[in-house]
Amino acid sequence: MTSALETLTPNPEVEAERRRALRALLCRPLLTAAETPEDYIVVRRHTEWLKQWLTEFPAWSLHIDRDLARLRKIPPDLLDETRPAIDRTSGICFSKRRYALLCLALAGLEQSDRQTTLAEIAHAIMELAASDPDLQAAGMSFDIGNYDQRRDLVHAVRFLIDMGLLRRLDGDEGQFLNRNGSSDVLYEINRRVLAAILNVSRSASSVEMAAETNIGDSLPERVARLIDDPMTPTEDASFQRIRARLVRALLDDPILYFHDLNDEERVYLDKHRGYLLRQIHEATGLIAEIRREGIAMVDDDGDLTDLKLPENTTEGNLSLFLVQWFAQISKTNSRPAIPVSAVEEHVRSLIQVHGSQWRKEVREAGAEAWLTEDALSRLRSLRLIQIAGNEVVPLAACGRYAPSNSLNGSDNEE
Repeated sequence: MTSALETLTPNPEVEAERRRALRALLCRPLLTAAETPEDYIVVRRHTEWLKQWLTEFPAWSLHIDRDLARLRKIPPDLLDETRPAIDRTSGICFSKRRYALLCLALAGLEQSDRQTTLAEIAHAIMELAASDPDLQAAGMSFDIGNYDQRRDLVHAVRFLIDMGLLRRLDGDEGQFLNRNGSSDVLYEINRRVLAAILNVSRSASSVEMAAETNIGDSLPERVARLIDDPMTPTEDASFQRIRARLVRALLDDPILYFHDLNDEERVYLDKHRGYLLRQIHEATGLIAEIRREGIAMVDDDGDLTDLKLPENTTEGNLSLFLVQWFAQISKTNSRPAIPVSAVEEHVRSLIQVHGSQWRKEVREAGAEAWLTEDALSRLRSLRLIQIAGNEVVPLAACGRYAPSNSLNGSDNEE
């Protein structure tokens, strides 16, 4: 298996710069010349190579113009809920409600002037939510007088600021939040970012028309059609889809488990594993760690890692203690199912031992419930556990955190 990219033999400086450009896009799929000028310049300098590599391997498209670079990433699993957006200020993950507010805010900004305010965004959301019967039926509404709902809005707006879509001209979101919405914030809208932020390959209206004829009427099918790039059903196209799915998982997922692959994907990976891993390593610097159960692409630099373990926070420390506990249990039981209530009890005992070194609120009554929920969410995002009903099932990669640093049957293959 060969690639047109392999015929190019750039010098080490060019290779390093290409790697930096691709890593910048993987870390931040929307780069603007104004907000991230250094990364944007490097990406623009290597546009041709980036487009070739991204088309051939993960089958992602890259749009670049004089103002921004937009990598249109498609996740390997459209139904994966384990890695939501995170508010950089608070560290709080986006809920479904927060995503809904974000979408309504974007719809409102489409109708706005060049400048807008946080109060105007809030009122646009209220009007859009009130005028949509489906949103009403789903219980989606917005009340600017409700503190929790204002907080959700502030987190959504801060996300848009971080993306470069909004630029704060005057005011502070914290004042808006704490003063019952009476203190406003003025923004300038970046229309080019607004036009590029939606990651679709076809219009929503075309998907709605297909839904009216009952062609793929379920929500997952409609989402898949929004971003799907239709290919002629040939043998080459089938192989391309398999390669894209594998490379997307290797780039985006903490671990690619072999048991998650279908027969065609497993055969393809067995045949082309060395080639694919070499291409990813040369393009990104990620290093493959191959075990009997799967493959993890390790980032020694750490800047492509959005969730780290261990991490020097209360939640990070607790997550590490839990995964070590799960690994210890797995040594005597190849696939244990641990009740969440038992996990909470273990967290309660950890608070008694380590709570004085953690945040003050962890010592409050009942804190073990939300601490457990947060830690399990982190470990699930890292593909270290599965949640099945009210039980936790440790996965093979937990073995990396066992005191002996290995699980029976989890030895390196290479």
